[in-house]
Amino acid sequence: MFWLGLATGIGATLIFSYVVWLKWVSPWRQIEEIVRQIAQGGRPTTFLVEGALSPRRVGLALEELFVGRQKLGQELAERLAGSETILGAMPEGLLVVDAERRITLLNRTFRDLFGLNDDSLGQPLLEAVRDVSIEQAVAETLQTGQAVRRELVISNRQMQMSGVPMKNELGRTSGAVFLIHDITELKRADEIRKDFVANVSHELRTPLSILRGYIETLRDDPNISTEESTRILEVMDRHSRRLGRLVDDLLALAKLESGGSKLQMSQIDLSKLFADVVRDWEKKLAEKNLKVTVDLPKSLPPLRADEARLQEVLYNLIDNAVKYSPQNGKIGLQASQRDGDLVLCVTDNGTGIAKEDLPRIFERFYRVDKARSRALGGTGLGLSIVKHIAQLHGGRAEAESEAGKGTRVSVILPIKSE
Repeated sequence: MFWLGLATGIGATLIFSYVVWLKWVSPWRQIEEIVRQIAQGGRPTTFLVEGALSPRRVGLALEELFVGRQKLGQELAERLAGSETILGAMPEGLLVVDAERRITLLNRTFRDLFGLNDDSLGQPLLEAVRDVSIEQAVAETLQTGQAVRRELVISNRQMQMSGVPMKNELGRTSGAVFLIHDITELKRADEIRKDFVANVSHELRTPLSILRGYIETLRDDPNISTEESTRILEVMDRHSRRLGRLVDDLLALAKLESGGSKLQMSQIDLSKLFADVVRDWEKKLAEKNLKVTVDLPKSLPPLRADEARLQEVLYNLIDNAVKYSPQNGKIGLQASQRDGDLVLCVTDNGTGIAKEDLPRIFERFYRVDKARSRALGGTGLGLSIVKHIAQLHGGRAEAESEAGKGTRVSVILPIKSE
């Protein structure tokens, strides 16, 4: 009986121990495994825990926390991706530094501007960028706690750097944000505007001064001879016509640049167009005994363009060719196909254009030889008009020249221009 009772007691103890282990020890080990998997970034196979009510509740709570963390991580990833997309699309370079002048944020534009990579984050600014002017602007912002604006030259480009400090809850400067904006084209446009105003003023001043002077002469001397009066009126007529041409060209150019000019597209007969242009210029060509050659292959594809505008282009180009060609010189009209474009060229064997002047000849009022150009009656707007008409057709204008050997101006138009 004693041994039977002892065996019964041991058996009951073992059963009780097993039940305790099953309900209280094993579940917490499952909980520990679930926590370990979550901590390692994995997803537990199950959050269902067998055993007592408490560990089961803990398992369900862990599942809710895990799902919540996943949603939060997804939201953060989406926001981060959106922020990176926005920062990457910014044309300005973005730089954020902390109070120790260490880089905390860059965008792609800033990286490309200074040849940086992702490893630059956390580095001291001067070590990563190595630009004293930027370092000085950053130092001034952090030291004064005030916004700064500087103009810099980076890689031969005009840049404007704007910075504002970041403040903490105590009002102390904890860092700064900077934007670097490329203002090269704005600077160039401003220079062109200033040059335009100065050139227009100069172009108008000379004929107006002459007209005013002769008007005063006629008014102050009523007994002036008929011969002198006729000469004065001829001069006044010549300069008034010059003013008229200048105003007409300015109005035409303004209309082209404003985008308000509409093209009247039609199928162009280039052989007829060239023949009409040559016929219209017969008298001017004969005055200098200039020979005109026309090169127009029969295999050229049809061209759709605004015929009146195209005629205006050729008139301007031939006008320049006639002015700068020598006596008994040669002028060529040529059409050819280049890839998907039609190329119209006017060539001459005149004075030519120096290499340093060639890139600027399509600018308004730009003249290679200012004194001679004005003496020949030019307004300085012809090639600019040619360029804008070409652009209006979706094309472009180009020039090749060598001083003393002549000039070749080409207008490249898409064959299927609409």
